Amino acid sequence: LELTESLVMENPESVIGVMRELRQHGVLLSIDDFGTGYSSMSYLHRLPVDKLKIDRSFVTNVETDRHNEAICESILALARSFDLKVIAEGVETQAQLEWLRSHGCDEVQGYLLARPLPYLETIAALDLRKAAEPAFTK
Repeated sequence: LELTESLVMENPESVIGVMRELRQHGVLLSIDDFGTGYSSMSYLHRLPVDKLKIDRSFVTNVETDRHNEAICESILALARSFDLKVIAEGVETQAQLEWLRSHGCDEVQGYLLARPLPYLETIAALDLRKAAEPAFTK
């Protein structure tokens, strides 16, 4: 389940309580658009989350823009210090993907990998992927 940073910060005490309940039920939580809102670092260590998602605005030109590079490096280091996984949004080029991989980003999303698909096309694509995977035998 993804929650935007701004949603969490609107009423952090209440949202943190709900997040803890969801975690007790096995729900994995991500903070979406991390770095674009008005987050408080004092709350970050209290949030029961599994992943931070780097907003696409920071991924754009990360391999050539020193400001975006510094922001992404900082988010990656912060996440590692809290034992959180990091997902980069908006990956559109091979250069972005290579930069993110080389800096320890755990997962990526974006047009480079796949464009958004309607439900039925998503199911068909997943079925094709599953059929293409090698069968495992004992």
